[in-house]
Amino acid sequence: MSDARRDSDVYAPASEYYRRSPAHHTPAVARSRSRTNRRTYPTNAPHGDAAPAPLPQEADGPSDIVPGPRQHRPKDKNPILRRRGSFDARTPTPRCFLVDVDVVEKVILDQEDTNGNCQITVEDNGPKVLRLPTANSGGYRTFDVRGSYVLANLLQEITLAREQGKTQVVIDEERLYENPVNRLSRMIRDSFWNGLIRCMDEQGMKKICEDSKNANASAGGIVYVPHGDDPAWEYYTRMARDLPDLKLQVVRLPKDITPEYVNSINDKAGILTLAANVSYDASGRLNYQPLQFVVPGGRFNEQYGWDSHFESAGLVLDGRWQLAKNMVDNFVYEIKHYGKILNANRSYYLTRSQPPFLTEMASMVYNHMPATTEHEAAANRDWLRTVFDAAIVEYLDVWTAAPRYNAATGLSCYRTTGIGMPPETESTHFDTTLTPYAKRLGVSLAEYKDLYNSGQIYEPALDEYFVHDRALRESGHDTSYRLEHRCANLATIDLNSLLYKYEVDIANTLDRHFGGRHTMLDGRGETTSVEWRARAEARRARIDKYLWNEDKGMYFDYDVALGEQSLYESATTFWALWAGCASPEQARRLVEVGCSKLEVAGGLVGGTEESRGLISKDRPNRQWDYPYGWAPHQMMAWQGLCNYGYGEVAQRLAYRWLYTMTKAFVDYNGMVVEKLNVVDMSHKVVAEYGNVGSDFRGVPREGFGWMNASFQVGLSLLGSHMRRALGALTEPDKFFQRANWRIDGTASHSPAETPWPMTEFARELDTRRYQKQNIELSRALRLIADSELNEGSSAASEEFAVPEALAPRP
Repeated sequence: MSDARRDSDVYAPASEYYRRSPAHHTPAVARSRSRTNRRTYPTNAPHGDAAPAPLPQEADGPSDIVPGPRQHRPKDKNPILRRRGSFDARTPTPRCFLVDVDVVEKVILDQEDTNGNCQITVEDNGPKVLRLPTANSGGYRTFDVRGSYVLANLLQEITLAREQGKTQVVIDEERLYENPVNRLSRMIRDSFWNGLIRCMDEQGMKKICEDSKNANASAGGIVYVPHGDDPAWEYYTRMARDLPDLKLQVVRLPKDITPEYVNSINDKAGILTLAANVSYDASGRLNYQPLQFVVPGGRFNEQYGWDSHFESAGLVLDGRWQLAKNMVDNFVYEIKHYGKILNANRSYYLTRSQPPFLTEMASMVYNHMPATTEHEAAANRDWLRTVFDAAIVEYLDVWTAAPRYNAATGLSCYRTTGIGMPPETESTHFDTTLTPYAKRLGVSLAEYKDLYNSGQIYEPALDEYFVHDRALRESGHDTSYRLEHRCANLATIDLNSLLYKYEVDIANTLDRHFGGRHTMLDGRGETTSVEWRARAEARRARIDKYLWNEDKGMYFDYDVALGEQSLYESATTFWALWAGCASPEQARRLVEVGCSKLEVAGGLVGGTEESRGLISKDRPNRQWDYPYGWAPHQMMAWQGLCNYGYGEVAQRLAYRWLYTMTKAFVDYNGMVVEKLNVVDMSHKVVAEYGNVGSDFRGVPREGFGWMNASFQVGLSLLGSHMRRALGALTEPDKFFQRANWRIDGTASHSPAETPWPMTEFARELDTRRYQKQNIELSRALRLIADSELNEGSSAASEEFAVPEALAPRP
C-alpha cells in the first residue's frame, strides 16, 4: 500500500491498513496460545448445548458490569467453555472499535483530562479506563481499554478523525496498543516531517505573513528579495498584487548589505527569499516554484542553519532525500545572495551565521540521490560541484576572514558583524542588563533602547556585551555559561572541529569526484585537494596545541584574548571525534574521561554541574548547561564514537537518549520536545525559552526537527534486543545490568585497536595511488610545521603558498 494511501485512509478498517505477519496464523502459534493463554472450565449444561460466554472485558450492551472474582471449579474431562487467564490479555485477532467521535471525545476529556490541557498524561487523575463498543458487534458489546498511553492514543485518533470531518470511526485495537517505539518512529516518518514542511509559495506565504515574529503581524508580512534575484522579485511582487488579502510588502535588498542597514530594518522584520526552480514557458512567462524545506517546529517558520543538518540526517533515513537536497540548495542560495549560511532566513539574521555543516550535509544527500543512469550520475556530480564551490566561498569569506579568523592562533571564533541589540529576543530579555545604563542617563528603559539602537548613545561596555551575545547566538548554544560574556573571544572546539571537517571533506570530494582540483566559479582561480589537506593538517596541529588538554583528557575552548584555555567541560568535546581530528590515543582518553563526566541517566548532558556552578535567583539555569541534553550533542557523539570503533559506547548513549524520549512520548500524550532534562529523564525544563513541542491539543503535529531525526538515527544504531527493551520501557541501567553491558564509561578498545578516521588519503599515503599527492603534501606539511599556514619565511612562501584568492582574509 502506498504512503499516500496510508496517509489518506488511516481510519479504514484494520484489514485496509494493517498487514499481519503470516507467523500470526501458523498452527504452532495457535497451539502455543491454546496452551499458555487459555484456561478451561466445565459447565452444567449438556455437552454441545452451552452457548459461548462473553469474555470478561466484553458485555452485552453498553453496561458497566464488571466481572466478579474468578470461580475455581474442578476440572472437567470435556470442557467446552474457554476463557483467557489474563483480564488484560488481548485476543489473537485484534478487535476493532466503533467510536462515535463526539461522544467518546467528550467522555475521555471529562473523565480523564483532569488538568484540562486536552492531553491524557500520567499526571491526570482519572480512572485511566474507558469502555468502547466493538465494531463486530455493531456497538452492542463493549471492551475496556486502560492506561494513560492507550487512552492518549485513543484521543489522538479521534482528534485526527474529527479534523477529517468524521463523526464515526473504526479504530483498530492494535493502533491503540501499538509498540511505542514503532508508533513514534511511524509518526515521525509519516506525519511529523510533513507537519514541519514549509514553502514560500502562495499557500505558504499565508502562514508566514501571520507569523508573530513579523514586525507587525496584523499589518501583513514583509518579504525581502536579494538585489540580484530578478525572478524572485517578479514572483513576489505579482503575489502581492494578486493576493491583496496577504497585505504582503516586497522589499529589494541593497547590493551591499551592511550592519548599519540590517540594524535600520530591525523594526521592519520580515522573511528572506530562498531558492526556487525557475523556468520560462514558450511565451516567456515565468514559472517560479519555491523549494520546500523543513523548519525546527513550534513558532518557527524559517529554515535554520545547523538544525537543517540534523534534520537531514533523519530525512534521508526516512527516504526524504529530496527535502534534504532542497535545504542544501537553499544554503547555496544564501551564500550567493546573502554572503553566508544564515542563522535563519529572517531579516535580522543577515549578519549572523550558525555552526557550518554544509559539506557533510551535501555529501550525505549526494550518497542518497538516485544515479541509475549515467545522465543522473553526471547531473548529481554537477550539483555536488556547485555545492562544494559555495562551501569553499563560505569557508574563505566567513570562517577564515575577519572578524571570525584569529591570526595569532590560526583558529576561528564565532563573531558576527551586527550592531545594536538582537531584535528576535523577548522585549524584556535585556532589561536587567540595560537598567543600570538607563538609570545613569536618567531615561526610561524604552527610551534607552531606542537611543542605543539608533546609535545616539555610545557605550563601549554595552557594545562589547552585545558582541558576545550575538556570537553566542551564532554558535547555536544560546544560552550557556560556557559562552556568556566571552563567546566572541573563544576559539571553540565545536567550530574548529567543523572547519577541520570542511577541509577534509573538500579535499576528499576533489580527489574522489573531480580529479583533485577545482576551478572556482566566481573566477578566484584553481584550488587543489593538496591545499585543503595542508589546511586540515595545520588546523589539526593547532587544535592539539590550543584546544587539547592532555592532563584532563578532553578538548576545551581557547580564549584568544586571555591566551588560555577555558576549562568548562562541555559535550562539544566529542565533536573532535565526529570530525576525525583526534588521534587514537586522544580518542581513548576522551571516551574514558568524557563519558565519566558527561554521561548521565538519560544521555549526554550539555555540560558538567561543576562547570556550570551554583544556580540562584540571580544566576538562573541556562538551557544548554547541566542538567539538559540536546539532540545535536547526542548525534555528534554517536557518530564520533562509531568513527573510532566505540560502537558499544555509542549504543549505550543512544539507548539512554531514546529511552528518555520514549518515556516522555508514552507518559505525555505523544510529546516530542526540543530538549530534555537528561539527569531526571524528563521533558520538564526550567530555563529560558521553555520547551518547544509541549503545547498542543489532542495530538502532536510535528514533534521537533532534530529530535525527530535523533530518534530515527538512534534507532538505526540499536540492535533488535535493544529495540525490544526500549519498547518495553526498560530503564537503561536495568537493561545494561541484565544484558551485562559495560556501563562504567570505559572504552571497549585499546589505542592500538582503535582505527583513526583521518581520511582515505591519509590512510593510504604510502600507496602508489597517492604517490604524487604524498610528495606534494609532505612538502606542504614541512612548510607549515610551525602551524602558521601562509605565514612562514619568504622562501617557504615561494616553495608552497595557497593562491592569494584562496588565502584567509585579514
